[in-house]
Amino acid sequence: MGVHERDSEDRGRGGAPAGVGLTTGEVARRLGVAPTTVRTWDRRYGLGPDAHTGGRHRRWTATDVARLERMCALTATGIPPAEAARTVLGEATREPAPAGWASPAPPEAAAEEAGEAAPGRKGTDAPPRPSAPARSRAGSGLRLGDVRQECKGIARAALRLDAAALDELLETAIVEHGLVAAWTEVIMPTLQAVGRKWESSGEKYVEVEHFLSWHVSGALRRGAPPSAADRPGATVVLACVPGENHTLPLEVLAAALAERGLPVRMFGGALPVESLVTAVRRTGPAAVGLWAQSRTTASRPLAQHVAAMEWGVRGARRKPVVLTIGPGWTGRTVTGLPRPTGLAEAVALLESVVSR
Repeated sequence: MGVHERDSEDRGRGGAPAGVGLTTGEVARRLGVAPTTVRTWDRRYGLGPDAHTGGRHRRWTATDVARLERMCALTATGIPPAEAARTVLGEATREPAPAGWASPAPPEAAAEEAGEAAPGRKGTDAPPRPSAPARSRAGSGLRLGDVRQECKGIARAALRLDAAALDELLETAIVEHGLVAAWTEVIMPTLQAVGRKWESSGEKYVEVEHFLSWHVSGALRRGAPPSAADRPGATVVLACVPGENHTLPLEVLAAALAERGLPVRMFGGALPVESLVTAVRRTGPAAVGLWAQSRTTASRPLAQHVAAMEWGVRGARRKPVVLTIGPGWTGRTVTGLPRPTGLAEAVALLESVVSR
């Protein structure tokens, strides 16, 4: 039986009524792991739900999820799953865990956690569960603050460098919330938390930041529709200013515009001045978005020069609307040029410009 089939079984016939707990699939999405991993931790280490409903159907309570969050936090630091489970159960009961769980997980357990189903057993009765929900001490290892639950799952998957889980979580967030809300409320807060962790730890987490950014970029490309056909005077040109290589926010904007059927020409990072001017002349765009992450790269003269460019037949010359986008333009506002402060505002503004 495949993962999706088992998830359907969790939600399907004979399942518990709404409000009594989460399904295995829902728990996996919250934690940022595969459903097979949750089931493995249940079978092998006794980290399953306190109660079952309707035979094999599982419903996970807040207490159950708290134990799994702790398990995620420990395994993310490199602790073997068997040892992490022993610690979690020992913390829950304040009693020594079964002695047989002190050794590293056997090879078949590792295979199951990689997503390969293998027969297993708990080996011993699970220790008694605490009667009242406990506050989780797990977390993702990042200071996420008050954000959507999906942020924590994505952060955990990124910290574990779990590519498959990260792709699934990102794509689910985009489908469920829409691209703009997924970026603003889920993806961007997680990226910011990873950046803060990197800055405060002496570049210890730089690989996590690069890994997460790469997978966000991939999710955007997979989810975006094909490029819209050119319409005279309706194209939007997007480019990072010279010296600027932070392309991800601009990729999100390009994907959001493509969703709305607007022709977009994306030129990516650090486009030289001459190349930017050539691209504008060749496309005759309705609007040009110039992204600057840093004040050191934001150039008022460049923005003014592009805004003054003209094309078209004599007597009907046109100029592009130039948007200065990104934190680098803070304090460097160019008179007469719009500066949207967020993705939703930028999308709305460009839709309005193109419709004119």
